[in-house]
Amino acid sequence: MKFRVERDALAEAVAWTAKSLPNRPSVPVLAGVMLRVTDGNLRVSGFDYEVSSQVTVEVQGDADGAALVSGRLLAEITKALPAKPVDIAAVGAHLELVCGSARFTLPTMPVEDYPALPEMPQSAGTVDAAAFATAVAQVAIAAGRDETLPMMTGVRVELSGTTLSMLATDRYRLALREIQWQPDDPEVSINALVPARTLNDTAKALGPLGGEVTLALAQGAAGEGMVGLAGGTRRTTSRLLDGANYPPVRSLFPATHNAAARVPVSTLIEVVKRVALVAERTTPVLLSFSADGLVVEAGGSEEARASEAMEATFTGEPLTIGFNPQYLIDGLANLGAQTAVLSFVDAFKPAVISPAGEDGEVIPGYRYLIMPIRVSR
Repeated sequence: MKFRVERDALAEAVAWTAKSLPNRPSVPVLAGVMLRVTDGNLRVSGFDYEVSSQVTVEVQGDADGAALVSGRLLAEITKALPAKPVDIAAVGAHLELVCGSARFTLPTMPVEDYPALPEMPQSAGTVDAAAFATAVAQVAIAAGRDETLPMMTGVRVELSGTTLSMLATDRYRLALREIQWQPDDPEVSINALVPARTLNDTAKALGPLGGEVTLALAQGAAGEGMVGLAGGTRRTTSRLLDGANYPPVRSLFPATHNAAARVPVSTLIEVVKRVALVAERTTPVLLSFSADGLVVEAGGSEEARASEAMEATFTGEPLTIGFNPQYLIDGLANLGAQTAVLSFVDAFKPAVISPAGEDGEVIPGYRYLIMPIRVSR
């Protein structure tokens, strides 16, 4: 194998593929990225039996072939190379990389020991790449991080006609986003539980490329289904999580509310961050709403306290409610709007944060539900 490639194209391809490689692989070859050159195209791929990543780059190919090298090491090296074309050749049990006056020799692993990448499942339809990336980021923030509860670490993708819905929850908050997409079958009705981290990383990488993302799904027995995402020259596949017993979380959204507040998003984020400086990790921030506006308070150890007032438009009976400050900031920061509408039933029921337009009306499509923290005053 021997080829020449642009530094930036190589660094991007290797970085994207290496990011999903396992830190402690079950077998050494899974820590590698496969470089395979055929007909002037370099295919960079990685696979850990759960997630596969693959990207194709145009190169000047002198000799076709394949080599398997440490993904993280190659990513670090390519990122640090000078901005010049890179010459790469497989020589015996080593990979030689030359860029300007920089030269690296890396050991290779046996290509024949590397597992074959799974095929892309059957396409279900396409969705605008930028809109998809934004929607996934809005939802994935609410997914759980606790690997002992795998179901909560996923994003539930619901395909129904031309509507693509995504839900995620860690039991303390819940995000729901609905966007339009182009299904291959107008009568489609499929639900799948996709690992949130993989979905978010892939959507974030495909979004800036523009164009459309192809969404592919293969349903199987518990833990055997697969999702595929492809855009431009990149594609990712991932095993689905077992979502057979996923709770009916949509029912958590209240049908009606007794009070509502309209607040400027950036101001509230800044105020919550400042006030929360005195709060300990498990201490909530208190939001007190009235006709006069909003007061944000927090108290920490050794009698450290903070409070700050800000403007807010509030309708309903005066209300004081406590939230985890980081969960509140996460919801506000991902609204994609300058104004937020906070809807309340009472101080002990979940609140819903929605984006609002310039007219103050709620923009449909995204809702972020957050559980209150009971506080004694």
